[in-house]
Amino acid sequence: MAGADDRERLKGHLDLLLLSVLARGPAHGYAVIAALRSTSEGTFDLPEGTVYPALHRLERGGLLSGHWDRATDAPPAARGAGRRRKVYALTSSGEAALAAERTHWRRFRRGVGAVVQAEGRA
Repeated sequence: MAGADDRERLKGHLDLLLLSVLARGPAHGYAVIAALRSTSEGTFDLPEGTVYPALHRLERGGLLSGHWDRATDAPPAARGAGRRRKVYALTSSGEAALAAERTHWRRFRRGVGAVVQAEGRA
């Protein structure tokens, strides 16, 4: 995301985005960042300083579970010495929260669409 206006628009939607990415399967933080960037065609190119604190907050809140794992994308000979990274997964509470967030998002999107698409003056 480019500027301060975009960051302001993101507030309130970051949890939905992170939970949606992790609904596809467990992932480490950098993979979550890459998925957000690629899936949104670059719209959500978020810095680590935004994503990692949010992942930690969601984990503390019981919506994600995390476990430490060794990097598996290293060459086989180097995997044992690979860098450790935390892999996050949705919990059952996270799945329920995602369902609720999606419902709220759909309602919000319809409301915004109705106002933006309305013709005439107020």
